[in-house]
Amino acid sequence: MLSAEDNERLTRTGPGTPAGDLLRAYWQPVALVEELPDERPAKPVRLLGEDLVLYRRADGGYGLVGRTCSHRGVDLAFGRLEDGGIRCLYHGWLYDHTGACLEQPAEPPESRFREKVAHPAHPVRAINGIIFAWMGGGEPPDPPAFDAFDAPESHTFAFKGWWKCNWLQGLEGGIDPSHVSFLHRFLDEDPRDTYGQQFREHVDGTDVPLSKLVGDNFRPDIDVEVTGYGLRVYALRDLADDLRHVRITNLLFPNAFVIPFGNRMAIAQWHVPIDDHNHHWYMVMYDLEEATDTETLRAQRLEGVTLPDYEPIHGRHDDWGFDPTEQATTTYTGMGMDINVHDQWAVESIGRIQDRTVEHLGVSDRAVTAYRRQLLRAIDDHAAGRPTPARHAPGTSLDDLGPVAVDMITPRDGWEGHWRDRAARRRHRSPWARDPVDSRDEVDA
Repeated sequence: MLSAEDNERLTRTGPGTPAGDLLRAYWQPVALVEELPDERPAKPVRLLGEDLVLYRRADGGYGLVGRTCSHRGVDLAFGRLEDGGIRCLYHGWLYDHTGACLEQPAEPPESRFREKVAHPAHPVRAINGIIFAWMGGGEPPDPPAFDAFDAPESHTFAFKGWWKCNWLQGLEGGIDPSHVSFLHRFLDEDPRDTYGQQFREHVDGTDVPLSKLVGDNFRPDIDVEVTGYGLRVYALRDLADDLRHVRITNLLFPNAFVIPFGNRMAIAQWHVPIDDHNHHWYMVMYDLEEATDTETLRAQRLEGVTLPDYEPIHGRHDDWGFDPTEQATTTYTGMGMDINVHDQWAVESIGRIQDRTVEHLGVSDRAVTAYRRQLLRAIDDHAAGRPTPARHAPGTSLDDLGPVAVDMITPRDGWEGHWRDRAARRRHRSPWARDPVDSRDEVDA
């Protein structure tokens, strides 16, 4: 369990907070590219407790500026996109994507007053369907060479959702390997082609679905390794015939993780504070071998949310869709086939900000406790100007920085060598991972 003081340090992320300062020192998702349609390529966004306006520029880049006009405080979310920036409707002040005030039409022609105005603005960059923001000030570094960034857009699918709870709850749920044995258990292996079907596909080399394998083997041996990008979390399940199921989740510091689905597919997911009581999860699903069917995946995901806010259809208001008959016959939760709803219930039902002073953590919670230690240490290190995880110089090896998601069956003896050999072979045969600079699909601010 955490002290009340540490719980506050980890969960409060507004301007000037220790955790907020740390999160701002990393690229953070701010919106999906699809949220800026041609008819109105601008929208208000809230990120880390700050109100901003995101818009698409005429040159194809993006701008992210403060929502409140620096003149008289009106809402720039309604501004006109013209003349190289966003123009306030009230008095015509025009701002570019750097926060420079380009025009103040009512001021005298010779006035240089506009040069004294520094409107809030943050660099943004689009990568594989997600627009990322740099809120740390100064010149932003290049995004790290994570697989989700280096995959070509043709092999990826991006989406998001809104969960009504603190960001840390969502992140801790994602790096907890033991919950999948219960929360995502299916009593009847439903054959429908729905989102989350990957969790019901057969484990590599077996005729057993992943959901059944982890459900039947519900006491994994969990170990955690500190890495340059964050944490590597091992969930090891001993099977018959001296075999072992090896599933590795990678924590991408500070607020993302990669979870594997078989030998060729993985999901990178970020949990990003809207404010202290709400957060968005963003994901990039990427396939190591085949192009993704983006239209089908998006249609499946849209069945569970309402637009334009990506708010889940189910939630506290309807008990997350709980059906006792379904719980008795089909799913462990009784909350439908979508595993995202299962996760949503787990992290929302404990409150908007979880009280971690009353927890009782065990051996199976090693990943959560290791992450909290790492996060608390990084908050102190960042405040003191010391290095923090996953901030590497250009040229860092992909073997160190692009964590490979692993979900495989190996012999029990020598399992470490087997998964590392598999990872090395995957790197070698994957054409998009060999040259991340050429394969990256991005638009700079």
